[in-house]
Parts: sequence; C-alpha cells; structure tokens
Amino acid sequence: MRRADRLFQIIQVLRRTRKPLTADAIAAELETSKRTIYRDIATLIGQRVPIRGEAGMGYILEKGFDLPPLMLTPDEIEAAVLGAQWVSGHADAVLARAAEDLIAKIADTVPERLRPFVLEPASGARPTWNREPDRIDMARTRAHIHEGKKIALHYRDEHGRTTERTVWPIAVGYHEAVRLLAAWCELRNDFRSFRTDRVISADHLDEKYPERRDILRARWRQSLVWEPPKDT
Repeated sequence: MRRADRLFQIIQVLRRTRKPLTADAIAAELETSKRTIYRDIATLIGQRVPIRGEAGMGYILEKGFDLPPLMLTPDEIEAAVLGAQWVSGHADAVLARAAEDLIAKIADTVPERLRPFVLEPASGARPTWNREPDRIDMARTRAHIHEGKKIALHYRDEHGRTTERTVWPIAVGYHEAVRLLAAWCELRNDFRSFRTDRVISADHLDEKYPERRDILRARWRQSLVWEPPKDT
C-alpha cells in the first residue's frame, strides 16, 4: 500500500469509531507494523489532522474534520454501488431514482482509473421480485420522520382486523419483499411496526409529537433488545 493511501486509511479507521484505537489495532487492520502507524500518525498530526491521543493509550479523530468529497477507495466505490443497486431494486420510487442518480454522480466524479469500479462492478444486487406495494406515501413518511410529526393510520393487521392509529414515526425498515414503519403507537402506548402494504389510508399530520426525536429513537432501539415491535 502506498504511504498516501495508508494515511488516508488511518483517517478512515479513526473516523469509524468514537472510542480511542491503539496503534496495534490500526496496524492489524491495515496489515502493517505498529512502528509504521506511529510514524504515520505523527505525519498526520504534523499536517494538522486533529488526532488526539498517545502511544499505549490509543488515538481518536476529533470532530469537525472533513476529507475532500468523493475521495473514495475502490472498495468504498464497490460498497456504494452495491448498496445503491439494492436500494434501486427494493425501495420506493423516489429513493430508487435517488440511488440511480447516486451511481451516475459517482461515475462522473471519480478519477478515470476508478470508473470501472462504478460501471463494471464485481458485485451486484438483483432486483427484487414479488414485492408488496407500499400503500402509504413513503417520501412524505420519511419527511415526517425527520420532522418529528405524527401520522394517522387506518391499518389492517395480519388477521384482517382494522384499526385507527395515531403514530409517531421513527424509521422505515426495508426487507426483501416488504417495508416496515417503526413507530410509537398512541393506541397501544408502546412501540409497534406496521407493514406499509397493510396501510389502508394515511393522513400525514402537521402536529409534532411531544418527545424529542433522538430520545424516542434511543428508547425504540433499547426496546429492540428485548422484543421486536409488533403490528397488532
């Protein structure tokens, strides 16, 4: 690996975690010596990269440091293209088009030597088949998730029972053939997940829910440790 590439990879490794990483851990991932890592980190610090720490204690990349846009490695390009292919075949129409645009933008901006990794990738994701259609506006739903606003659902569960729900949307989960809307359900006073193909109708309300979005998401993630959300 060229030294310039290794310096870039050290930044990438540090950027992945908020916990200090030792030179041993970095050296093991990059398959080089600890001494080389010490030397490279000294070089990065000399170039004003905000790395904090010391030998034996570990290193951390401080917040606020940005690499030039689209400074991508071949593996990162393959990962981005593979992910975009999956989204294009599994997500709603708006996200699918965004995924196709992303692939085109990467192809237009990476150096010529890296373009084959975009246009002729070694990995591929097949389009989905037998996918259940979304019966809720997914673009508006994602906007309500970001804005912390409520949604009123007319919903049919797996047993054919219909209910009226007002929910606080948290996230959309994309499975192979269906999508799940995770939310806090005012009717059940608990977290629930709703298949988007079982929604009969939805009213995207202007009313914001009372809890902070980050706190609600943290509570939802904690609930997943104990029991997956239900749609009943």
